[in-house]
Formats: sequence, structure tokens, C-alpha cells
Amino acid sequence: MSDSVKLGHVCRWLALCGVVAVLSGCAATPRPAPVRDSTPPPPAAESAATASASKAEAPSHTVRPGDTLLGIARQYGVTTKDLVTWNGLTDPNQIHVGQTLRVGPGSTPAATNGTVVQPIATTQPVDIQPVKPSGDAATAGGLKQEPRGGKQPYSDEAWALLSPRGATAPGSAAAVPAPATAPEPDKAPGNTAWLWPASGQVIGTFDEGTNKGVDIAGKLGDPVIASAGGKVVYSGSGLRGYGKLVIIKHDANYLTAYAHNQQLLVKEGDSVSKGQKIAELGSTDADRPKVHFEIRKQGRPVDPLKYLPAR
Repeated sequence: MSDSVKLGHVCRWLALCGVVAVLSGCAATPRPAPVRDSTPPPPAAESAATASASKAEAPSHTVRPGDTLLGIARQYGVTTKDLVTWNGLTDPNQIHVGQTLRVGPGSTPAATNGTVVQPIATTQPVDIQPVKPSGDAATAGGLKQEPRGGKQPYSDEAWALLSPRGATAPGSAAAVPAPATAPEPDKAPGNTAWLWPASGQVIGTFDEGTNKGVDIAGKLGDPVIASAGGKVVYSGSGLRGYGKLVIIKHDANYLTAYAHNQQLLVKEGDSVSKGQKIAELGSTDADRPKVHFEIRKQGRPVDPLKYLPAR
């Protein structure tokens, strides 16, 4: 073999060895793997977010039939003024069945009728009075009706709220007996005799703890008359256990009440005369037709049999 041929073989051999060395070096160089952080977020952060969301949501109550603002406040151990403020209520008597009320403090007041209202800036005493009707109810003679959330259960405070200027709760400053200017117990205002409100038989007598007046039997539709002249301060059915009720204020000391009527013939603000027919005897919120009659002196119930003439 010639020298030129041998030299050509050597050159090719050296070139081949160089390519193998390069490839081996590339294969030996380590290549870093891609990095991905799959660690879940710390549970503490999630718990803090959940706690923050829970803290922002105050407890709520959905109004059911028969609920009142006072009853809801007692159920949750808060005051009616708190409920008014937390829910931005402009009229506490306007709660309605199905409405959601906030019963605890929160960052914003509860929504009312689909809108968010601002809380009342001042805290005034809540006067839970039956509201005057509107719409169809107004055509029925304009008589006062019960609050939309339901009737108020009887209490001295609930009674006083029916006519706050005419019936004060026992124990209040206005209930302190007046000096000798008050009428004699056996006389009606104007120094005249009281009249029996109905002509039936007495079937229930006075007991300050269980029966705050007398019950007089009768037939449905019998006339119920005013025991003395005065001004109607309440006509409606907002007090549980009294049915359709009329309250007449006679003077600064005396009120009379006529309950369980079938139909009311007078409305709030009417002036009535002694012996005037004010209602028809009925059995609303009662087990039989009767009129429940009360005389209240400076807000306190007294025994009507000590005032009415003997039969």
C-alpha cells in the first residue's frame, strides 16, 4: 500500500474518533428537569379566609306567621332597637311573612324587599302599634288592623301601645293614682251611671290575674253599646286573645274595652255618646258568643261589677 493511501486511512480514523468523543461528551452532560411547585396552600390561610367570611355574615331569622318584632328580639336575646338598626327598618310594624331579618351585628344591614337599606342613624324608642290599613282594607271602614308580622300577645306593655296616650302600663309614672280629683268609683265620667255594654248574663267575673274584666253572654249580632261617652282610641284586632276590640277613652282616668265582637261599627278618632251602639256581639278569639268588658282606671284594670249598676 502506498504512503498516500495509508495517510488517508489515518486521517479518516482520527476524524471518526473526534466525532465519537463529541457525542459522548454531550450524552454525559446532565440536563436539569423542569421544576413545578405542586404544594397545596397552607390550611391556615384557607381557615382564616373561611373564618373571615363567616364573621361577615350575621345570623338571620325568617319571619313566620304570628311573629312580631318584640317576639323575635326576645327569641334571640336582643332588643327591638337593635333589630331596627341592623335591618334599617323605618317602620317596625311593616315586617312580613318570609322576610329575612338580621338578628346579630354585621357589616351591612339585611336586605329588605330585595334592596339594601342604610341603618337608622338614631335609636328612638320603638312604638309597636297596629298600623292603619291601605288598599282593600281601607274600604272596610278605615279601622285599625293588626301588624303585618301577626298579632301581639297580651301584656301590659302591648295593651298600653294600642293607645299610648290613653292606656298606661301599671307601674309607670302615669299610672300613679291621681289625687282626689278622680271620679267616684260608682260613677262614670260626667258624674253619671255606667251602662252595661250588653244585656246578657254574666258568665265570667273579674280576677286581676286571669280575667281583667267581666264576660257577658249573648247571641251573635246582639248590640254592644258604649258604657259612657268618650273618644275611640282603638278599633281593630291587633291584640291576641281579644278578637275584634274597641277601646274608648272617657277622660284622663278611665278607659273601657269591648272585646270578641263580630263587627266593629266605629273607628279610631270617632266620638261616641253614652249608650251608642259601637259593635255587634261576636265570638272572635273566644269559645262562645260574648262580650268581654273592661274598665281601666289610669291604666289598671278594675272590677266592672263595682262600677256597673245592680241588675
